[in-house]
Parts: sequence; C-alpha cells; structure tokens
Amino acid sequence: MPLDVEIVTPDRIILQAQVDELNVPSDWGYIGILPGHTPLLTILGQGELMYRQNTAQHYMSLFWGYMEVNDDKVTILAEVAEPDAEIDRARAESARDRAEDRLRRIHESDIDFERARGALMRAMIRL
Repeated sequence: MPLDVEIVTPDRIILQAQVDELNVPSDWGYIGILPGHTPLLTILGQGELMYRQNTAQHYMSLFWGYMEVNDDKVTILAEVAEPDAEIDRARAESARDRAEDRLRRIHESDIDFERARGALMRAMIRL
C-alpha cells in the first residue's frame, strides 16, 4: 500500500500523489518514510527531498517546514518547495555567485553574514 503524500507551500499545492518511498531533510538529518511508518510530527530543514513511484525517483528542493505522518498519509507544509523541473539553473548559479561575493566581502559593515550564508545554502541545494 503506497503513501498518500501532499506537499503544500503558502503559494500552492506542489504535489498530491501516491508514492512508495519518501526521503526528506529534517533539522537532524534525512528521514526515510515507507508505508507503515509510525506516526510522526517533525520540523523540516533545508535540502533535497526525494520521492519514489515504482522505480522512478523524483526530486525537489525543500526549505523549512513541518511534516506529519499518520496512517500512510504524509502532509508536508513547506516554506518553499521547488520540483527539479521548475528550477532555473542559470538563476540559481547567479544567486550562488552573488552570495559567494557577499561572503568574500564579509568585513564590510553592510554585509549580513547569516543572510548571505542562507542565500548560498539555498542556491547550492537548487543546483
């Protein structure tokens, strides 16, 4: 019996599908979810989400949120989730380059280190 998965962001429903396996980034590392998983409520981190339907693996970038697993139903409320097909590689590379430039200039008074580090992490996950 597959998992019923729903991934929702503030803007839209990203995915509603039955999947055989789910691998999500949490604050403490990656969590694998298979049918029959024990009930779970957790905070999600940022990273690459993978779901498998039969033998096909699908990927998306995920940035922060919450996940509930209950009775083979998985609900993910994400701040941002982007399927790999929707990621603009040139835009992600440009964002990475801007973040790296800001981090090189960290000693300038107008550079926010945490913001630059976060931007770099998001760009790298997208790439």
